[in-house]
Amino acid sequence: MQADHQLATRVNAALPARTGVGLKPEHYREILDTQPDIGWFEVHPENYMGAGGPPHHYLERVRALYPLSLHGVGLSIGAAGPLSVDHLTRIKALIDRYDPGQFSEHLAWSTHDTTYLNDLLPLPYTRDTLDLVVDHVDEVQEYLRRRMLIENPSTYVQFSATDMSEIDFLEQIAERTGCGLLLDVNNVFVSANNHGFDPIAYIDQFPVHLIGEVHLAGHAMIDGGDDTSLLVDSHDRNVSDPVWALYTRLIQRSGPLPTLIEWDNDIPSWPVLEAEAHQADAIMTARRSNHGRLH
Repeated sequence: MQADHQLATRVNAALPARTGVGLKPEHYREILDTQPDIGWFEVHPENYMGAGGPPHHYLERVRALYPLSLHGVGLSIGAAGPLSVDHLTRIKALIDRYDPGQFSEHLAWSTHDTTYLNDLLPLPYTRDTLDLVVDHVDEVQEYLRRRMLIENPSTYVQFSATDMSEIDFLEQIAERTGCGLLLDVNNVFVSANNHGFDPIAYIDQFPVHLIGEVHLAGHAMIDGGDDTSLLVDSHDRNVSDPVWALYTRLIQRSGPLPTLIEWDNDIPSWPVLEAEAHQADAIMTARRSNHGRLH
């Protein structure tokens, strides 16, 4: 009866076409005290896999006020071995408990045999890898009994053996499994810089009808000398101006979409995050206004 009462007092689970923010312990109390005008919050389920304690206490209270998205980092969708049933079970328990609007994971791998690598490693875009990822996405969706989203990666190396582009690879996963896509605009910019392709062309070619969520984040630059630099998806600073420009271009194509500000390291004060969220909301509001005038 208590669980039914909690569900009855929560806001609707669906993510609005507004900007959300990653929920951090540093901001729990301020969020609950001020109830800011934020569209939704997102958490990594791996941080909430314990049975109780302060994380669940605060997450329950935030979930009563805002929609929630779960963004996984540990399923290792692209690993050659089987998915962890224990990990899937823990994710399902969180989904059953918090009724999130969406669940997403990365197009990456992070496990080998019994070893867990604390990184999201890239995949070769081959037919064999595609079949493997499709099987894993099917398994996750069947186990969780819900549609998931797959995120485009930030990458620092490319494989010589490849059969298709990243966009084709993602689109085929979605077509074969019925999953949606999470478009991380900062990842596009980072990978484009690192590999020398045009990020504008990537945004223009991306299948916007498959996007369920968008991510924005900051990145760091490592100077390689000889006029070369490596960008790193660091999530430790403001969204850069070129990424804001790409996001604006995307929203002009797609219309407003649930959009997340990711800031996972060197966590700033709450007003800094809130300002980033409001900037993304302003871009979506302008798109709504311009669309209304044009049509």
